[in-house]
Amino acid sequence: MSTTRADKASEANPYAMALAQFHAAADRLGLDDGLRQVMATCKRELVVHFPVRMDDGSIRVFTGYRVQHNLARGPGKGGIRYHPAVDLDEVRALAMWMTWKTAVVNLPYGGAKGGVAVDPHQLSLQELENLTRRFATELSVLIGPQEDIPGPDMGTNAQVMAWMMDTISMHRGYTVPGVVTGKPVSIGGSQGRLEATGRGLFYIVQEVVAQRHLDRDGLTVAVQGFGNVGSVVAWLLHRAGYRIVALSDTAGGIYNGRGLDPDALWHHKRRGGRLIDAPVGDRISNDELLRLPVDVLIPAAVEGQLTSANAPAVQARIIVEGANGPTTPEADAILAEKGVLVVPDILANAGGVVVSYFEWVQDLQNFFWEEEEVNERLRQVMVRAFQQVARLAEAEGTTLREAAMLLAVQRVAEATRVRGIYP
Repeated sequence: MSTTRADKASEANPYAMALAQFHAAADRLGLDDGLRQVMATCKRELVVHFPVRMDDGSIRVFTGYRVQHNLARGPGKGGIRYHPAVDLDEVRALAMWMTWKTAVVNLPYGGAKGGVAVDPHQLSLQELENLTRRFATELSVLIGPQEDIPGPDMGTNAQVMAWMMDTISMHRGYTVPGVVTGKPVSIGGSQGRLEATGRGLFYIVQEVVAQRHLDRDGLTVAVQGFGNVGSVVAWLLHRAGYRIVALSDTAGGIYNGRGLDPDALWHHKRRGGRLIDAPVGDRISNDELLRLPVDVLIPAAVEGQLTSANAPAVQARIIVEGANGPTTPEADAILAEKGVLVVPDILANAGGVVVSYFEWVQDLQNFFWEEEEVNERLRQVMVRAFQQVARLAEAEGTTLREAAMLLAVQRVAEATRVRGIYP
């Protein structure tokens, strides 16, 4: 990506970002110091160093994390990330964002997150399974259907979740499908889960366009990140009549003002090709994509991509955040001054956790829904949450991010007050 880890350290430390967003909401809500301290502090932080046997017989030690930020509204919920840059501050931030994300869409969950500092692409399938099963064993003291429910995130997928579920089931002596979400449908996963985050983004874009009375036909869209989230939202928007003019992945991207076919580019990548090598447009960098003159920009890669350095050059009228924390507080202020409408991550990309909730409910009941029902329930939740946030933003004269944070923090604060402090 165009923004390096060193660059981000000065402005976009994810945990510092998350805390700044929380304290801004707490100030506006007038939270007392005690409640503020409780909500700003992660409840549990597990750091584990564990050995994994590699294919050549050698042993490597990996570092993994699981952080539970707040459990006032229900069991912890949050993904497992496999990425070389995973560290404690990133996981803390992601756990806190999950608290607000589940609250803003009104799910009965708290926020949690986990990860291992590893490049999964450098492991064989057997090594990946060995690492996952050992990591799941290390997490077994924390996770469970009523305690903390992991799901997939960057670098993990349905197969990784299947290994985690099987490992915990072996420990318990019986199958525990509700211990993770994002599993294959064959072992208790939900229809529609794989596309849920991208589909939720699609519903949000549709609501924004309707609210602003825009004609969606021909509206130009740039998507940074062409993984599970970015590819799905690009495909759905393309099908709905939007013009996808730019797409990118970690190596860079491609631009064509006349429009791109996301489905064709997805198959190009599946055959081993790179986006930048597709003969359908001009090569661009990730930073160039963020500066394109488009109607809608969807940063769906990693955190800290829109900063004070590039925000002044952003030309998009609408930004819908597919990634977690893609916009730094400094960039947020610049974009607000420019009149750019930013739909924040805790609302825009909540589709994944919404359908994870549906999966969890189906597992607990042993009663499963058809995909059409899952997608319609997802649409209802996303539209209702967006409308609630939009009304609050208008009433309070705030940005959508500030309104989403106010709504989420207020709900968690109320749950904390009602439950009280034990003992």
